[in-house]
Amino acid sequence: MSAARNLRKLSRVALLGHPSRRGGLPHAMEHVAKVHRAHHPRANLGPLRRAYLLAESSHRGQMRKSGEPYITHPLAVTLLLAQLGAETTTLTASLLHDTVEDTEVTLTQVREEFGEEVSYLVDGVTKLEKVDYGAAAEPETFRKMLVAAGNDVRVMSIKLADRLHNMRTLGVMRPEKQERIAKVTRDVLIPLAERLGVQALKSELEDLVFAILMPEEHARTRAMIQEHAREADPLTEIASDVRRVLRETGITAQVLIRPRHTVSVHRLHLKRGELDACDFGRLLILVEDDADCYAVLGELHTCFSPVISEFKDFIAVPKFNLYQSLHTAFADERGRVAEVLVRTRRMHRVAEAGVIALGNPYAPAQSDAEGEGNASAAGARGRGERPDPTRPGWLSRLLEWQSHATDTDTFWSELRDELAQDREITVYCASPGTATAPGGGALPLPAGASCVDAAYARYGEAGHRCIGARVNGRLAALGTVLRDGDAVQLFLEPAVTSPSGPSPEWLDHARTPAARIAIRHWMESHPEQNADGQGELTGAGPRAGRRTGEDPAAGNGALSGTESAAPESARPEATPVVTDEPEAVVRLARCCTPVPPDAVTGFAVRGGTVTVHRENCSAVGSMRESGRRVVGVRWEQREAGCRVTLRAEAFGRQHLLADLTEIIAAQGAAVVSADVEPPREQRVRHTYTLQLPDAAGLPALMRAMRRVPGVFDVSRSVRRLPAG
Repeated sequence: MSAARNLRKLSRVALLGHPSRRGGLPHAMEHVAKVHRAHHPRANLGPLRRAYLLAESSHRGQMRKSGEPYITHPLAVTLLLAQLGAETTTLTASLLHDTVEDTEVTLTQVREEFGEEVSYLVDGVTKLEKVDYGAAAEPETFRKMLVAAGNDVRVMSIKLADRLHNMRTLGVMRPEKQERIAKVTRDVLIPLAERLGVQALKSELEDLVFAILMPEEHARTRAMIQEHAREADPLTEIASDVRRVLRETGITAQVLIRPRHTVSVHRLHLKRGELDACDFGRLLILVEDDADCYAVLGELHTCFSPVISEFKDFIAVPKFNLYQSLHTAFADERGRVAEVLVRTRRMHRVAEAGVIALGNPYAPAQSDAEGEGNASAAGARGRGERPDPTRPGWLSRLLEWQSHATDTDTFWSELRDELAQDREITVYCASPGTATAPGGGALPLPAGASCVDAAYARYGEAGHRCIGARVNGRLAALGTVLRDGDAVQLFLEPAVTSPSGPSPEWLDHARTPAARIAIRHWMESHPEQNADGQGELTGAGPRAGRRTGEDPAAGNGALSGTESAAPESARPEATPVVTDEPEAVVRLARCCTPVPPDAVTGFAVRGGTVTVHRENCSAVGSMRESGRRVVGVRWEQREAGCRVTLRAEAFGRQHLLADLTEIIAAQGAAVVSADVEPPREQRVRHTYTLQLPDAAGLPALMRAMRRVPGVFDVSRSVRRLPAG
């Protein structure tokens, strides 16, 4: 029965307003009850009868702008939900969803008569009054509804069905009001329908919005569809061939032709240009279990020519909105290309109705007294299919950031931006975490999210402390865009210090409202750091390229002294080397700075000097090839200090230089000179020439430096020799 005929029938029977028989259902509810019983044969219809009687009596005398009795609206909304398989509690609430808002019925009355669940659902979809909220009434109503949906997603189901029926009858409104409602539907309600997987509602909402906001394109697309309908559909013949193939292989399957809706045809036309006769629909193949899906796929790819680029497996990797199917395409012997969807009947119900098809996701695993409840979800778990997440990742993110968006305009604009992301990815956070924020686990994010978004999604405002990241084992800038399945390791500053914090540059890489709102709050409360340019994405900390010496007695890690230190050859070496030529002047090579107990070798150079290299130094081979005379050398067996050059690779952040020099001082070493190179892609390199009292302490010093937050490697410095 068409939507228009349903509406006319509801209008007629609603005028009767009395039961068809003593104690039975009202005439207006008979069709709803029949549809409901088709999905839930043992459903208790008592609550529906009582809810209808209360709604009809309270709305009596009210008329819609279209001229029908007002009760036709909650009836139509309830019928929509019943057709999608909603359980009795949802249908009861949908019958009552406008009573508290538009009649004398109170929420307390609903709670006393129908229970807490129904009351909660009705309250969740009840609009806030413009007299109290003014222009903020609509966005704040959506905020209230989303918060309610965080505890019970059925609130959103009722709202979507409510909006669809209102959109069906929007023609009686003024054009400017039609356009305003259509834009909100496009920006908020349709993305929510997509996220909840309610494809049946989403598709019709898209077509209705398309007709209002793009009437010329809508008319052209409808004309294309009508022209196609006048010709024989080649998919009919292809479907017959597929049925034959599957029948011959013994696979029980139902092969249907699924026409594309108007917006789908329009999008395909924009993508491909001129459409072929097969482009106006797809084959839908329904089977009983997962194994049959793959069996069908194998036969299609064997008996026809597959279009491999069109293959997608959403059974093994479901979409974030519960959707599961195999997608493929093939060409038959005449070169006609058909797109195909293969799914189980259970998957098909979920693909059409999303969370509505899962019944009551909050009921116990065993079905309730009505025989409905969570039986469908329990059956899905028994077959290994994906159960309903009562708090999807996108909804958890939304609820988190909206609590910080106290300003209505910020909430409304960020909500639209969040919902504009039409895909979700999952990354796996391998961060070590903190004492208050564990680091590991799957992290759902919108497509296009960066490491900045991952930091705030995982740690909230502690994301201000993020100083670097690895993606799939490789160092990455915080602005790196993440892909589905990426392994992300986030590095945080220690919580004992004030965070370096973000900079305005981070906003360029933040895609999630949670990240943007947190960054803006930081900048508003730390204007002086923004002015100084601290917390840049490419690394904070001391100015790049600084070279200085340090007073070894200054134990607080602060550098002081002249801009450049004395030449290496002028400094006394505290580590003696014994050579086979006692009169020779000994010099430790600056390219590899050997220290005990390194294996070393010496070479005679001009001026009677012996230069000492580590044996694994790259210069040793060059010295031998050039004919340099080898001189035997060894370390003197006595306590002595040594000089060594260490290179620390780190993520740039504030206080890094001070933290490193403090650790160096704590290990008993003195900084002879320090060199901080300009940061590149968030990474910074510190090179220190250090005087150690004992070479045996070098390994412990290097380990201590590696433990400084942000430091990912410490190595002995090796200087490249000039070519030739």
